[in-house]
Amino acid sequence: MFKIYDIDTALKTILRREPLITQQVPGTIKRKVEEVFGADITPYQAVTQIITSIREGGDAALRKWSRTLDKVNLENFLTPPEDIKAAYQSLTPDLMNALETAAERIRDFHRRQPLPNWTTTELGGLVGQRVTPVQRAGVYVPGGTAPLPSSLLMSVIPAQVAGVERIIVTTPPNTNHTILAAAHLCGIDEVYQIGGAQAIAAMAFGTESVPQVDTIVGAGNLFVTLAKQQVYGIVGLDGLAGPTETMVIADQGANPAWVASDLLAQAEHDPLASAILLTPSLNLAQAVHRAVKLQVKNLSRAKIILQSLENKGGAVITPDLDTAAKLADDYAPEHLCLVVENPSKLADKINNAGGFFLGDHSFEVLGDYVAGPSHIMPTGGTARFASPLNVMDFVKISSLVALDPETGAELSPIAAQIALVESLTAHAASADFRSKS
Repeated sequence: MFKIYDIDTALKTILRREPLITQQVPGTIKRKVEEVFGADITPYQAVTQIITSIREGGDAALRKWSRTLDKVNLENFLTPPEDIKAAYQSLTPDLMNALETAAERIRDFHRRQPLPNWTTTELGGLVGQRVTPVQRAGVYVPGGTAPLPSSLLMSVIPAQVAGVERIIVTTPPNTNHTILAAAHLCGIDEVYQIGGAQAIAAMAFGTESVPQVDTIVGAGNLFVTLAKQQVYGIVGLDGLAGPTETMVIADQGANPAWVASDLLAQAEHDPLASAILLTPSLNLAQAVHRAVKLQVKNLSRAKIILQSLENKGGAVITPDLDTAAKLADDYAPEHLCLVVENPSKLADKINNAGGFFLGDHSFEVLGDYVAGPSHIMPTGGTARFASPLNVMDFVKISSLVALDPETGAELSPIAAQIALVESLTAHAASADFRSKS
């Protein structure tokens, strides 16, 4: 159930990264693809068909895929505003307060992120940068049996803080009322009942009823991720989300029951999720193993958890914490929880993680909901170069150049000289005109 590995074995198994496109596709997904598209087609190819049909067929293609994949007949995809408001009003007081508290903390966190416009006259005239929001952003929110209103808050609020003028949400049909309630809480009145790759295609290209957006954010299943991969360059993206992952580094003083609960919380997301413990303490690893066996019996998603732990979970015994830190840095996990005596000191030795969770009382579940940063974080090792969703995902930087005549004349011969080396004679001539005027 929760295996204990040596480092060499772990590097060949649970710590081995595979590109998204080559990852093993679960049997349920294979059967769905075969049922809809035929036996000799991959999920990537299926997504290509969906995107092509929507780019060419617009709403008619959307309706076809809604019937085929979601088993619903929709004439209009836009959720009536009164339904969105009614969903919020139907919340229990406790849940309403929870969502409002989460939204307030998420907004407060992102308001503190600087968006620096700056100029200087120290380089001759004026140069600088201007930060402006994209005009239209599309947010994908997963639906299904486990609705994620928190994902709407974590995606929409940074866009609002950035100043995006129009934000639309797509989410699978028969939208859960808590997702609609979260939309109302954020002041969003455009929620389209479209799921999967077809939602990404609709937002990327636009249809008769769905506006084309400038950037698309939000996590989703394999088909959503593959669709985002295929429309990149037509729109901006926050990243390509693979299965979620948590890595815990713990020492002998950690509470094994707490560590087990943190690993189980991540494992319940998906059979392909990874929940990995790195520790120099074999006694702790064994105690966590026992705690996992005890706790999983009482969890509603035990079947998913057991699949996840079998696929990508377990404990890795390291000679010391420094080795654990090196393994974590190489793995670049989405979430990195440091349950050690001095977590800040250990964090200083690690560059690559989507989010650092320091100490027993900063556990990752708080980051999922109310800590403040967006829970949409880089997966699959992309924390080596990517960041959690933030306001910068919704803005663009434009350069400002307004040189004075003296500086322009001084720099023109230099530009011409470089242009001639690159065999760009028209560039050189343009510069020469200024230098001789």
